[in-house]
Amino acid sequence: MKLTKINKQAGLTLIEVTLVIAVLLGLISVLFIGVSAYKEGSNRAKCILNISNVQKAVRSYQNLYELSVASTLAKATIIGSGKMLETDPTCASGGTYTYGTAVPAIGTAYLTCSLAGTDNSQHNPTSLTGW
Repeated sequence: MKLTKINKQAGLTLIEVTLVIAVLLGLISVLFIGVSAYKEGSNRAKCILNISNVQKAVRSYQNLYELSVASTLAKATIIGSGKMLETDPTCASGGTYTYGTAVPAIGTAYLTCSLAGTDNSQHNPTSLTGW
């Protein structure tokens, strides 16, 4: 009977383990970038929805009280308990809203976000047709 010494080692080398960890870290970083982009997109959508809701409240108030374009309209007239909007909307990205002082013309927004003109986040509707 012949005796042979088999010297096979099971497992991974240090280089292989390091490579696996590097690949996993790369995939995780891509995941975090995607999640943050998704969150910013949802914040933009919420901001535009807030602008749209305030615009609908302004038009409803205008129609209900038969106001003409350029009639004086304060924020407190349409936003508050028992009014067209119950609560004051807030921008999800931390921007501030600026309200108009009069009933806007068709195609003009009554509410604007301070982040509307920034490069990274467009917090303004693409079209105001019918507003």
